[in-house]
Amino acid sequence: MQPKILLVDDREDNLLSMETVLEPDGYRLVKANSGRQVLKILLSDFDFALILMDVQMPNLNGFETASLIYEREKLKHIPIIFITANNYGEENIFKGYRAGAVDYIYKPVNPDLLRAKVLVFVDLYRKNHRLIAQEQKLVAINKNLELEIHERKASEAKVTELNRQLLENIARLETANKDLDLFAFMASHDLQAPLRKIRMFSDRLLLNYKELPDKDTQLYLERIQQVSKRMQDLINDILRFSKISVEKETLEEVDLNIVIQDVLSELEVSILDKGAKITVEPLPILTVNTILMGPLFSNLIGNALKYSKKKGIPMIRIHSELSGGPDAGVNGKEGEMRYCRIYVEDNGIGFDQKYAEQIFDMFRRLVPSAEYEGTGIGLALCKKIVEKHRGFISARGKPDEGSVFVVSLPVKPLKKEAI
Repeated sequence: MQPKILLVDDREDNLLSMETVLEPDGYRLVKANSGRQVLKILLSDFDFALILMDVQMPNLNGFETASLIYEREKLKHIPIIFITANNYGEENIFKGYRAGAVDYIYKPVNPDLLRAKVLVFVDLYRKNHRLIAQEQKLVAINKNLELEIHERKASEAKVTELNRQLLENIARLETANKDLDLFAFMASHDLQAPLRKIRMFSDRLLLNYKELPDKDTQLYLERIQQVSKRMQDLINDILRFSKISVEKETLEEVDLNIVIQDVLSELEVSILDKGAKITVEPLPILTVNTILMGPLFSNLIGNALKYSKKKGIPMIRIHSELSGGPDAGVNGKEGEMRYCRIYVEDNGIGFDQKYAEQIFDMFRRLVPSAEYEGTGIGLALCKKIVEKHRGFISARGKPDEGSVFVVSLPVKPLKKEAI
């Protein structure tokens, strides 16, 4: 920024003298030879660092010109140094200061003194401009901050409203889910009685027509029984699935080794029929719902037996490991959530990995029901049980190479509360 200085004198030689002294310092010099010309210049250009003005001028002297300059608000910031050849005495000097002067320089002008005094006021001008620029910058920053605060408050209010709506929707969904589960439970329960009568009467008819030569009648009755049994299995699975949400069971420490042994005892006939070899490595004691652990592992082991290959010996391995979960800290710090991963591996028919998530959907079956019996609810039941324990379940598999189901359950004891 090149500071501007207004030089005012009615004599051209005095203007030239001041110009010669100040020009080497890089100032932009504007000259005027009368008070009227000064006022005319200041009508359109008022960004001056300093005015050097002679006191004795025709028409308007320096004091009168200064008084007229300072009548304008925009010009009050410009300092004026009077240049005079006379010593007016204290009264006249005071008159000059009252007119707006900030200093006096006496003729003949000392070049070094002139440069020094001009430099002081130019430095003040520059600092003032920097302060003005900083003030403008701060004003702009404050406006931006006010706008940002306003927008943030508006966003927070919007987020609060969205959270409120989300909580309301969650509450409605939870209520709807409970009502749906209760409806499924009641509907499935009410279907049991007519289904039992269908099976009972078909049994009697089959017994009565057993000795008759009418083979078609026997075939139809056998099919009624098969379909009735499949429907009975489906209703039972739906009841078990609904019961998880309808009934509340408490958590307690459970030895999973005992759970697995009980499940193997229930599946003993199927295990012997398949000739399966099941290896169970030591499992931990976890704080879980003891009633739900049986159906969880019964479905997983039952699936491994059901979907074994037609040829060969079914091999099932059950083992576990401790690992950090989503809530675990770096390197599994003490006191933070950890998970026990329980693996159920088999060498059965397997599945394509792209279906790894879909197999946990309700009624999802990857193989024809004619080849493998089932209702398509078992794995959905497993997922619901595991998630109810704040855990996770996943699966890995390859066609004809078997599958691995991974159940991740929290190790850190949970509060004994209803779930």
